[in-house]
Amino acid sequence: MSYKEFKGLLAFDVPPAGISVLQQGLWYAAKGNWEAAHQVAQDHEGEQDFDRLHAYLHRVEGDAWNANYWYRRAGATMPDQPVEEELESLIQRWG
Repeated sequence: MSYKEFKGLLAFDVPPAGISVLQQGLWYAAKGNWEAAHQVAQDHEGEQDFDRLHAYLHRVEGDAWNANYWYRRAGATMPDQPVEEELESLIQRWG
């Protein structure tokens, strides 16, 4: 899925059918529903991509310490890019 396609899905009130659970987590985050996005990540704790989602969410929240913890768990480092660009990268990665 392209980033443009993902952005179009934000017009829906609920996550559209057919998107992956990871995409649902990003969808909730992009809609400003941090709690729902965080629940998606927590429901799959220990799975590398979901830990990466968890890291992104804490970065968006502004909690760099916690974000760095989750980036390490996901085998990654915090990107040196704005969070919007990170979102685009994650959509491309998991799309």
